Amino acid sequence: MWALLVLIGAASVSAHLQDLSFDGQKVFRVIPQTDEQVEILNFLASIMEVDFWQPDSVTLVRPKMQVDFRIEAEKSFDVEDLLKESGMEYQVLIDNLQAALDAQFDSKARTARHSYEKYNNWDTIAAWTADIAAQNPDLVSRSIIGETYEGRPMYLLKMGKSGPNKKAIFMDCGFHAREWISPAFCQWFVKEAVETYGKDTVMTTLLDNLDFYVLPVLNIDGYIYTWTNDRMWRKTRSKNANSICIGTDPNRNFDAGWCTTGASKSPCAATYCGSAPESEKETKALADFIREHLSTIKAYLTIHSYSQLLLFPYSYTYDLPPDYQELNSIARAASKELASLYNTKYTYGPGAETIYPAAGGSDDWAYDQGIKYAFTFELRDTGRYGFLLPESQIKPTCEETSLAVKYIANYVLEHLY
Repeated sequence: MWALLVLIGAASVSAHLQDLSFDGQKVFRVIPQTDEQVEILNFLASIMEVDFWQPDSVTLVRPKMQVDFRIEAEKSFDVEDLLKESGMEYQVLIDNLQAALDAQFDSKARTARHSYEKYNNWDTIAAWTADIAAQNPDLVSRSIIGETYEGRPMYLLKMGKSGPNKKAIFMDCGFHAREWISPAFCQWFVKEAVETYGKDTVMTTLLDNLDFYVLPVLNIDGYIYTWTNDRMWRKTRSKNANSICIGTDPNRNFDAGWCTTGASKSPCAATYCGSAPESEKETKALADFIREHLSTIKAYLTIHSYSQLLLFPYSYTYDLPPDYQELNSIARAASKELASLYNTKYTYGPGAETIYPAAGGSDDWAYDQGIKYAFTFELRDTGRYGFLLPESQIKPTCEETSLAVKYIANYVLEHLY
């Protein structure tokens, strides 16, 4: 078997320079049963480009864990042979990544204009932020909280009826560039709010009594890059000193157990923690805004994909947060609310024990700042499409997630502290 591994490794250097067609690339799901099988995955990752989807780094792989990873086309048969030879349980989740990529765009709404039921590029989203504020001046305003590494303005929408001493909920989308369903949800939620205000009693009560800060895309540079160059890009687009590798994982870049576990010090890694906490302009802008509004922000929601999880602190330690009982019961009720529409099953719990330990996350940081109600959503699906969720699933995904978000927001309103 090791001879086979060495052969695979020898051919991998030139492949790195290939142009980015995903034709023939495969996504495998394996469940290593033993430490030796975990070791095989580690060795595989050391000799070739392996893009880990779930968990997001080979260092987090443990026996009996479900592992999804993407492999270059010319390596896929070798890898399959290796998996067979090692006796590891595996299945091919996506047989041809390019075909899955093309199949994302299955929405009926093929217009050049903005649509809530298709994936919109950044220019379309940016224009939408201006439009939605202009069309709903008594409910929505737009501001800029900073700019990205490449100099783009970071737009923030504030939703709510104006009133004195209002508390707020902060929600962001688009941390990881390739998780396209995430920005789609932030746009949907804003639409939902303005369209149902005055009609839906819960939404009306929420907007009368709370403000929502919605950041539709945090990692704008990365998001644009997934539209123009590499659909599978995850990180920011900042240059790293003394490295040709680009970008930092913004969700490992916060000052919460920074770079201690489940994050990498290597600039080439998908989970690179950055040169220091808040080294990224994007994460610093978000952290600065939250610090400035700490007296009013009572909940922090961050939207990711995929795997159908509702997580709360901590991820950087296995220690349970002081508010564990309350957070767990909110997560349980919100998951139940979400499932009530399409029976989509979510798993909930503290991040480290529910999926894997990961330091430097925004939800842990917000919680440690004193924002008690801090939650991370990992939206659909559980791996059949992974990051390439078809547009036909945007509407049901956003509808069910809105139920959970409204549940949490309503709970927060009734339990202000």
